[in-house]
Amino acid sequence: MTEANCKRELELEIPAENVKKAAEKVARDLARVARIPGFRPGKAPVTLIRRRFADDIQGEVVQSLVPEYLEKALDEKKLIPVTRPEVDKVEFKEGEPLRFRAVFEVLPEFELGDYKNLEVQVDAIEIGDAQVNKTLEEMRERAATFVPVEGRAAKDGDYVLMKLMGTPVGGGDPVQADNILCHLGAEETLESFTENLRGAQPGETKKFQSKYPDDYPDPKLAGKAYDYSVEVQGIKEKKLPGLNDEFAKDAAGETGGFASLAEMRKKILENLEAAKGQRQQAQAREKILELLVKRHDFPVPEALVESQMDTRLERVVRSLAAQGVDPRAVNVDWVSLRRRQHDPAVDDVKAELLLDRIATAENIEATDEDVEKEIATLAEHSGESTTALRARLTKQGALDRMKSKLRSDKTIEWLYRTARIETTAKSEK
Repeated sequence: MTEANCKRELELEIPAENVKKAAEKVARDLARVARIPGFRPGKAPVTLIRRRFADDIQGEVVQSLVPEYLEKALDEKKLIPVTRPEVDKVEFKEGEPLRFRAVFEVLPEFELGDYKNLEVQVDAIEIGDAQVNKTLEEMRERAATFVPVEGRAAKDGDYVLMKLMGTPVGGGDPVQADNILCHLGAEETLESFTENLRGAQPGETKKFQSKYPDDYPDPKLAGKAYDYSVEVQGIKEKKLPGLNDEFAKDAAGETGGFASLAEMRKKILENLEAAKGQRQQAQAREKILELLVKRHDFPVPEALVESQMDTRLERVVRSLAAQGVDPRAVNVDWVSLRRRQHDPAVDDVKAELLLDRIATAENIEATDEDVEKEIATLAEHSGESTTALRARLTKQGALDRMKSKLRSDKTIEWLYRTARIETTAKSEK
């Protein structure tokens, strides 16, 4: 590792002679098409054109020369940006070199440490009543319903059904939403909503103000304060179905037909036993990546971390939606959710960079056959033809990403096969 971070800055200048030639060419091109009062088209003196369109000429010169010289400098210094270089501090004076600065990030330089024959410990996966009960509880959560609450005020854990109107302080477009379920006291709920709706009764209207952080992902809300008027339409609580034979029969569509809860428990146990090996392998692969990341200390480009944070946030949003939380609702604290993804995202990026280096060292590649097999699998699940799916992925530029992921997956599999894996006696909780 030769740098403390992945950010690079280049101070560059373009020779005055080259700048002059480029400016003269732009001026001649303009002279052929510019309409100047008192002159026929194309007949105005170039000197007049250069005075009249000085700013336009300067802009054209910068746009044409800067990318060319920047690319040349990057090639000479063997630097490959992972982000588009930001150009600033442009100095353009007639008769002098054109000076500018380029700021960008590059992939880190690091020595690949020992990655062969890794030793990892994984927990033994115990399959028994505790695991069956956990699966049943997850099924009950998915089958839960929201029932009205009567005779008391809203408290933490309740879901407040509300209609709201938000007016930005200082003016702007209002925010309106109807039939929103706000989960009081939940991690994903803004504190201002929990505080002001706790103790509310159906039919009440609560008025309060919420201030959104400057980096809030929704630009309509970021950095603004909103005066909210919230009409409480009702209070609901999540009701789980009873754990009985009736529940087993109703759950038939999810895991097959069951005549009783006992039969359902038996089938769940069989399924967990069948999946035990896959779960054990998945745990081992995760431990291998954790060990690799721990053994290698190097910086990562913040741009890649930000991208991975977005990817992780998308998973969280999908998870919230699966739990019945509307991800578009204004009472979800996206900033807090995203911020918590930073450290795991750093590890994700490190792991991918390490896998790329290991794949190169071990000549591991995703073949065309691997790609075709993956497309066939995806097509089978999506109901598309392989031809249509391949065309769509090509149009979206997703085939290269698919090939990269397949290469990483093959590298993880190679590491798994060469690792020494010890199973501890610790049982799954």
